[in-house]
Amino acid sequence: MRGLLTFTVLVAAVPAYGQVLPRAPEGGDVSANIRLRYETIRDQARAGVPVDEASTQLRTIVRATYRRGPLTLGGTLFDSRALDAPRPSALSTNEVNGFEPVEAFLGLDLGDAARKRLYGHVTLGRQTADLRSRRLIANDDYRNTTNAFTGARLDLADGDRWNVTAFYLLPQQRLPDDAAGLRTGRVVLDREGFDTRIWGATAGLPRLFGRVAGDIGAYRFEERDRPDHATRNRHLTTLTARLVAPASPGKTDGEVEIMRQTGTIAVSLAPTAARVPVETWFAHARIGYQWTRAWTPRLAVEGDYASGDRRNGGYGRFDTLYGMRRADFSPAGLYNAVTRSNLISLGPRLEVTPSRRVDAMLSVKKLWLASARDAFATTSVVDPTGQSGRDAGWQSDARVRFWAVPKRLQLEADGVWLAKGRFLASALNRASDHDTLYLSLNASVFF
Repeated sequence: MRGLLTFTVLVAAVPAYGQVLPRAPEGGDVSANIRLRYETIRDQARAGVPVDEASTQLRTIVRATYRRGPLTLGGTLFDSRALDAPRPSALSTNEVNGFEPVEAFLGLDLGDAARKRLYGHVTLGRQTADLRSRRLIANDDYRNTTNAFTGARLDLADGDRWNVTAFYLLPQQRLPDDAAGLRTGRVVLDREGFDTRIWGATAGLPRLFGRVAGDIGAYRFEERDRPDHATRNRHLTTLTARLVAPASPGKTDGEVEIMRQTGTIAVSLAPTAARVPVETWFAHARIGYQWTRAWTPRLAVEGDYASGDRRNGGYGRFDTLYGMRRADFSPAGLYNAVTRSNLISLGPRLEVTPSRRVDAMLSVKKLWLASARDAFATTSVVDPTGQSGRDAGWQSDARVRFWAVPKRLQLEADGVWLAKGRFLASALNRASDHDTLYLSLNASVFF
């Protein structure tokens, strides 16, 4: 109740913040976003965290860029905090990262994009990234913190004929990551180093045929232990191929993406742990249609498969690396239960736009485990015997967004009902026997 009261009071005051920042000088641009969130969960699906919890979080983002000729200097500051975390709590670096310069980069244009000929752009330094479908590398917006990297990125395009992206990035490890530091919001600069790195390239054809675009990609991820940080020593190569037709009123849309992941991984965090071969798969398929009538409703059917570990001497659990969650599945935050690991999902999604200020979404998914002997998605609930079956249940996910002040203040409500199936209701380390209920209330001001 105290967290909800805090949310209500701060939402009432939040429009005043829109007048704080001055306009940027010529050649420069400064923008900011403050988001206040209250979220609560009952009968958590994840093991090892409190069954019931509520949290109030505040996220402030300030972005600044200065452009002169082909050069761009840019930076982004994230300040992500939990205002009233209980003890114990599911709080993690997904929610807290105080006063962090997640971006500090130099950009260089190569060529002239306005003339629709060969064009390139180089980005050096700290940066966020959204690559292709965003299922392996994404700038997460729903989560209170984001994924950020330090390194180099090259984008090349020949008008709308083809485009290529190459990258070499060192993921930033969000700090602090201890319970006391997270609770107090201690400010510690995030760490990056060559002990964890991801690199690769993607290539796309925006007009492969008709309205259909296609892209392929290769991603290499490597990590190794540090004296203060043990890892599973993942060495993973992920190959991707995708076809997509974007949503448009009066037209059918769709997407098919397939990923194959191979490499090696240690069987535990122990320094001398044996390494085993990795072979995993992921597939996503969607077909939808958007009507031209009032509210422009769009109805789609979506399916996902992410392999799980079958405990057969190798490792078969797909790793989504730094991929997004909200757009395909459900919220992160206190819920954070469903993602691309040991998962099969299938169901409809309905999206409507009643007005320019309101949009809504409802998604219903049937959930199964790909492997009955592996942990389901990110719940950490597992039955090594496989006797609890593969039925994880039904997930209903809804969202409503309303621009209370157009382009300035947006209100959002998210709700999830996870009707647990046999597996989540009977596995030995299950979090709760009852269905999971999650609610998130958000207010975002832009200036």
